[in-house]
Formats: sequence, C-alpha cells, structure tokens
Amino acid sequence: MKIKSSIILLFVSVLFLIAQNLSAQEQLGMREKADRLFDQFQYSKAAAIYLKINDTKTPKLHDLERLAECYRKMNQYQDAEIWYARVVANKESRPENLIYYGELLKANVLYPKAKKVLKDYAKQTGKIDDVAVAIAGCDSALIWMSNPTKHKIRNESGVNTENSEFSVFPMGDKVYYAGEPLNIASDKKYGWTGKSFLRIYTANRSEKNTLTDPSLLGSDVNSESYHIGPITGNKTADTFFITRTYPGKNGVVKKDDRGTYTTNNMELYIQSTEDGKWQKPVPFVYNNVKQYSVGHAALSPDGKVLYFVSDMPGGEGGTDIWFCTFQADGTWGILQNAGSTINTEQDELFPTMGSDGTLYYSTSGLPGMGGLDIFRVKGSKDVWKTPVNMGYPINSAGDDFSFVYNDKQTSGYFSSNRKKGRGMDDIFSFTIQKPKVDHYLKATVLNKQTKVIIPNASVTLSAGEDIIAKQNSRADGTVLFQVDESMVYNVLGVKESYYADSANVAVKESDISDTLRVALYLDQLFEKGKTIRIENIHYNFDKDDIRADAAIILDKLVQTMHENPTLKIELASHTDSRGTVEYNHNLSQRRAQSAVNYLVSRGIERTRMIAHGYGESKLLNKCSDGIDCTDEEHQANRRTEFTILEY
Repeated sequence: MKIKSSIILLFVSVLFLIAQNLSAQEQLGMREKADRLFDQFQYSKAAAIYLKINDTKTPKLHDLERLAECYRKMNQYQDAEIWYARVVANKESRPENLIYYGELLKANVLYPKAKKVLKDYAKQTGKIDDVAVAIAGCDSALIWMSNPTKHKIRNESGVNTENSEFSVFPMGDKVYYAGEPLNIASDKKYGWTGKSFLRIYTANRSEKNTLTDPSLLGSDVNSESYHIGPITGNKTADTFFITRTYPGKNGVVKKDDRGTYTTNNMELYIQSTEDGKWQKPVPFVYNNVKQYSVGHAALSPDGKVLYFVSDMPGGEGGTDIWFCTFQADGTWGILQNAGSTINTEQDELFPTMGSDGTLYYSTSGLPGMGGLDIFRVKGSKDVWKTPVNMGYPINSAGDDFSFVYNDKQTSGYFSSNRKKGRGMDDIFSFTIQKPKVDHYLKATVLNKQTKVIIPNASVTLSAGEDIIAKQNSRADGTVLFQVDESMVYNVLGVKESYYADSANVAVKESDISDTLRVALYLDQLFEKGKTIRIENIHYNFDKDDIRADAAIILDKLVQTMHENPTLKIELASHTDSRGTVEYNHNLSQRRAQSAVNYLVSRGIERTRMIAHGYGESKLLNKCSDGIDCTDEEHQANRRTEFTILEY
C-alpha cells in the first residue's frame, strides 16, 4: 500500500465508474450523501461533509477512515496524516491503517515517527516483511537529507501548471513531455482526478535548461480519446515510442461494492517519419490490452534494446521492467524480464537510459524516502549491478520519477509530486555545480527559559518553499549545513514537548569561506498555565475570518497539537482599546472561535480547545481608553495566544 500521484496510478488502466443515478425523490442523510460521493470518487465534496460529521465528541471510525482516505486520495498529505492519527487512536481501528499512517508520516518527512508506527504494525500483526522496506527507507532518508547531493533543482514554472506535467524527453533545443491540458471540455476528463486526459507537449529549452513556450503537438500524435504519453524516441528524433490508453470500447468490466467499472489498459505505439512526415502509429508487437498494460519505453544508447514497463504475468510483482532487442530483419526479438536485481514485488516505472548506458528508473520496492524513488544502475538486459538510490534532493518524500540527463550529464530533468509544486506532478530541472568557496550555517538549539542546549531536535533548512536539508541537533545542540551565497534561508527547530522556533538567515556573496551562526529558542509546553503568544496573527479590520497568512501561522499550532495529543489549550484573542468594551469583547470572542474552528478543520478535536475573547481587558502597555498611542503600540495589544490547560 503506497502513496502515489494520480498520474502514476494511471499506468495500469483508465477506470470509469458507471454510477447509479439518484431518483429525484430520494432523500439522503449527511453520512449517506458523503458515502455516495466517496463511492463516486468525488473526494473533495465527500471530505467537506465528513468534516462536519466528525466534529463531535465521539466520531465513528467509519467517518474518520473515510475522511482520512479522502485527503489521502487528493494527495493532501498533511491533512490525511492528522486524520489517520485519529483513526489509529480508535480502539477498533484495523492494523492496516497503521501502514497508511506510516506512509503519510514519511510523505510529511516525519521519518522517526513513521518508523515507530510501521514497527507497531509489525508488532501487532507479525508481518515484518510487509513494512521492512519502508522502515529501512526511514533510516536511509534521514542520512540522505542530512547529507544532500550537489544537485541544484528548480521547478520549471514556464511549463508547469495547476495540472500535471512530467516525463521530459530532450531533443536539441526542444523537449517533449506529457501534460494535462487546461480548459478542455468536460467530456474529455478522467474521472479519478477530474483533470483532462494526457496529451503530448513540446517546449523550448534554453542553454540553462529553462523550459518555455509550451505547446500541444498536432493531431498526428495527439489523436486518441484517452491518455497519450509519456513519449520518448531515438537519437535522431525520427521515431517516437508513445504510451497511450487503449481507445476501444472493449475494456475489462469489473464489479465491486461501489458499482460497475470499465478499465482500459495502456499500450505502446511506435511512430516514425517518412520524407519528413509522421506516419500512422504502429502498435508494439507485445501489446495485449485484454490481459495487461505496456508502456514507459526507453531505448538503449545504441538503439538495439528497448526497455519498457508492464504488469504482464511472469514478472516479480506489480509492474516490472521488461526488454526486447531489435533484430536485423526490423522486428523486435523475444520478450524478457529484466530480472530480480532491479525488479521487485512492488512497482518499477519510468525507465530512462543515460548516454553511458546507465539505467535510471523509479520503484517503490527498495528502501526510499517515500512513494517512488529514483535509482540508477549499471548493466544491460537482465544482468545488472546493485541499484543505487539517487539521494536527496533528487528524491523526496513524494513520488520522484522520469530522471533524464542532458547530453553532457551535468544537467537534466526529472518529475515529482513533492510538496509546494505548482500542480499534481511537476517537471524539475537540475544542475550539478561545485561552489567557488564553502559557506556554512551553524544553528544551536536552546531551551528558551533555561538557555540549556537541546540535543536531538529536528532542524530543517529551507529556501523559499524547498527543503534543502534536515538534521537532528547533536549532543552539543548544534547542526551544520552547507549553504550557497546570495541566498536567504529559513531554519526551523522542532521537538516534541516544545513550541517550534525559526529564523531567517541571508548568506551574502563572498570570496572567503565563512560560517554563519543562529540560535533557535524552543519554548517548553508542559507547564500548566503557561501562555504562549502566536506571532503575526492578523485579521482584516472588523473581521473574524482566518486570512491565508494567519492560516500559515496557525498551522504551526496544528502541528504542535498533533504532536502532543494530550495537550489541551485555551485559545485567546485580544484587541486594542479602540472601540467600545462590549464591541471589542464580542469581536475577540468571534476571532478566538474562528481560530478554534480552523484547528478543528485541520483535524484537532474541539474538546481539546476553549475559545476565549478577552477584548481590551488584558492590554500589554499603557494604551487604554483616552491615551494617545501609535499604530505600532496598538498593534502590540492585538494578539492571539494559547494557554496550556492540561498536558
């Protein structure tokens, strides 16, 4: 059971649900409506109803599971993690939910906690083999994130959209890739994702690998009804190997408790040019849409061996990499499995070949950071050395796949559904550059009250929305990161039983190696009656709704509440003295209640929080009625705080 991007799930088949129509007279309760929407794969609408149903002291396990599953299916991993935490806390929860919870913890880069949860599953069931690879991945991920590779990655925002784009095939100053078009008619959408069916795009490639000016290829390639892509080709770009969904009406019909389904498998087509014109695509000889899928082709550098992916019988399990060789008579030779060195019981997908013959591919069957990880391996056909994980930041806690080098093998592209992307799956470029001089950032984690060092705190280094590295503080409370000049970083320290602290650090351009230093002060939570101010919570004038910038700050409190499940708090809002006492009290109460409601929407039980509006009764300075104060002085009194009631 793995978390995968919706595009990767498409490999096996396109799935259509033949839904039962509701009669106009049928009246459903909230749970029945949510269940019906869930069964119809309308997870976003179902989640909104399950959220209301679960806002109770004793929610039903069924409703908790369904809401957690909705968020998991929508790839909203933080929300899914929080709700699965409530699922597994239920005494009636099935052990299998621990696997989902553990995978979500991995997806959210919480590897130590994920390891513990997965071990709990093994202890409860005795099925250590089911989670052994995932547990090993937790240990490896911490090492990879503390020692990132020299790859500098960049989201190719010139081609990425809110939909999915992935699987770049470079050719000269252009690239080809698969993407979901925007603004396509509603009858041209895939039911699972609600997005458009895949099509093949091309884009311009600059000397710095930046991708711009995306455009759809013509109907000579994008001619079928369902998914078309990914695409690859030979060195001369006169032959394409295109993965696409079987467009016929004779798909496999299946039934389960949701309804009746039709599934259309994937197949591989070969399209060549003649006199500069693209000819009609020819089906690959080993297509068999009645029994299995075939796709994701990769050609060896000499053009003689074709590797591809299939879930056909006779493999190691899931989807495997297979191959066949090009014969002198122009046909493809005997079909063979690439062997158990690279294939596992799980899924192997998206093979590509480097100019030196190195195979790059993604798998969920070897220890990795989460989802699919990219591996490299030397060899050919069915004889391979040991696969090597590409490490961080090429791999992440999400799905990472379709790794390809440019000709000089100092730059290239890969695809990922990692956090903070523009869409479901995005295209990333990378370069490998050694800095002129070394710059370091040394962070020391301290107790805010006692100034005593805190070992084994989790410290994350970020630049913008990208996690650069992650380490645990050593016995002396320090971590050391290598950083780049002319960059602004955020360093965040987190530990259970403490409220997090962060700092921004700017690295100036310099010809001299240096080390910047920063201190992180973590506030202890376990003192009953302790009040902690939540910085930078702002509301629009005379409003009580949670703004987007306030939601980001409150998410830190969500995480603190989630990581400390016995913590109960009073969430308080304060105003300045301007306005009447009664008005300010009512406004602050509404604001405090809005903050509580936001935390409830993020999975925190309402019974763990009390909303209290204090109005202007607890001013921090002299600025009471009739006192002339600056806007900054009044702002100091407009604050949100939480006080620990129980821990």
